[in-house]
Amino acid sequence: MIKVIGFDADDTLWDYEILYHQVKPKIIQILGDGIVSDQLFDQLDQAEVSNIPLYGYGIKSYALSLIETVARLSGRPIDSAKLLKLVELIRQMLNTEFETNPYAEDTLAKLSASYELILITKGETYEQERKIERSGLAGYFTAVEIVSYKTEAAYRKVLKRNGITPENFLMVGNSLKSDILPVIRIGGSAVYIPHEQTWFHEQVTEAETEAVEYDQLEHLGQLPDLLEGL
Repeated sequence: MIKVIGFDADDTLWDYEILYHQVKPKIIQILGDGIVSDQLFDQLDQAEVSNIPLYGYGIKSYALSLIETVARLSGRPIDSAKLLKLVELIRQMLNTEFETNPYAEDTLAKLSASYELILITKGETYEQERKIERSGLAGYFTAVEIVSYKTEAAYRKVLKRNGITPENFLMVGNSLKSDILPVIRIGGSAVYIPHEQTWFHEQVTEAETEAVEYDQLEHLGQLPDLLEGL
């Protein structure tokens, strides 16, 4: 019996990955001639993944990986004027208003009447706290958990800390790697809501999802009806 529902934040309750895509042409414009965009962003992806153990997730981590990648590709120190423009671009990203999922507030309002809701998101604490506050959705959650990684161990700690048994827990999110598979492996349930902008690092192989049981929805607004039928 499901008693507690966990929600992912970025690209589940609000759109955020799109910011990284929107900023790409601006980066190329700042750097100018001599930078091949495909090469830059391929190497940036690799740098981000390599730096996760040190920097974690988020825009600040992205900024450090971007500067490192530009320096490697150029083979010389970054021009100070360009560097300042990149820093200003990152500052703009951090302050950009994001789009809340159009189904989010209605869905949370409906479910909070029957279930305990908790928010489980990964990333840099201050950055995530600002987004949660700006979303206007924090009041629907009895607990907010910001973790460095969404692993089986991390979920076990979150559930234990909040007095939740896996059998009574269901997680909702857009990432099979972070929101679905680790929860199912510890005995919980999960609902997968794909998002077109999910980061490549969150992709999994078909073999990893083979024989794994979870529900999948087209959009967040379908969640109350799904739970009513369980």
